[in-house]
Amino acid sequence: MKIRESLENRERLNLSPYATLSMNSRGRNTEEEPCDIRPCFQRDRDRILYSKSFRRLKDKTQVFLTPDGDHYRTRMTHTLEVAQNARTIARALKLNEDLAEAIAFGHDLGHTPFGHAGERALNEICPFGFKHNEQSLRTVELLEKDGQGLNLTFEVRDGIINHEMDTTPVTLEGRVVRLSDKIAYIHHDMDDAIRGGILKESDVPENISKVIGHSNREWLDTFIHDIVEASTNHNDIIMSEEVHEALMALRAFMFKSVYTNPKAKNQEGKAENLVKILYQYYMDHEDLLPDYLKRLMDSQPKEKLVCDYISSMTDRFAIARFQEYFVPKSWNVL
Repeated sequence: MKIRESLENRERLNLSPYATLSMNSRGRNTEEEPCDIRPCFQRDRDRILYSKSFRRLKDKTQVFLTPDGDHYRTRMTHTLEVAQNARTIARALKLNEDLAEAIAFGHDLGHTPFGHAGERALNEICPFGFKHNEQSLRTVELLEKDGQGLNLTFEVRDGIINHEMDTTPVTLEGRVVRLSDKIAYIHHDMDDAIRGGILKESDVPENISKVIGHSNREWLDTFIHDIVEASTNHNDIIMSEEVHEALMALRAFMFKSVYTNPKAKNQEGKAENLVKILYQYYMDHEDLLPDYLKRLMDSQPKEKLVCDYISSMTDRFAIARFQEYFVPKSWNVL
């Protein structure tokens, strides 16, 4: 018996009847020989981990644009915290941790530079619109590996496209990631806002704090425990009504106090303009697109390929390209 087959049998014997077993995966778009050692979802996680798109997350904005300080979150650290939450919940519920982790690692691969400001800009200027969850799926299916894609399993791709709250993944592991994403960003964005002097923990309204606790650590602990307790022995991932209402109230508080706070967001207009200007520039200079995107010209609209390129950029790379194209350089005699 191969190691992979032994691990698949271990899943069958030890995981919840509601878990997604590797041996029952719906498979890949292109059939390939299974790995001797790794079950399919572990293999998917590894493919995402070693992708260029994953590495670029380290220089993409989470909430605060290019902040001064080493401890503010980036899109990379957000992804790792989502994966940690998802692993904790999946393990407690005896779900498939490899699948949950793979979805978590891949859910934000399509995010733009400058966070949701970049996403808004591309959605506004591109005639096809732009959503980061759709772009994350497009990244793993089409763009990674110089246009070959990663050929991930159906379950991982479904979890990636459906990690937004208005969608529903088919697997419980995908639903774990969907909630873990919201918990992670509310938790760490609050932490960053406190670090930046925008909020104090005591600013959270008492009607919320009395349900989830009075510190950022207590909030995270409450949310994860509540999901585990409410979801145990259920074929769904849920929260108690009281804690879910507190989570939504805290999210609304964060939107009012942080996500739309001029002190935290006063550079977003510049970022949106930069992205729109780059978009139009590449529409007029398609020869500057990378070769792997040029090879897709016959099958893909140019507008989508320009979005592919810009959304793949880190904050730093986008600023550098803007400076190269639009900021005059000092003249000197050679």
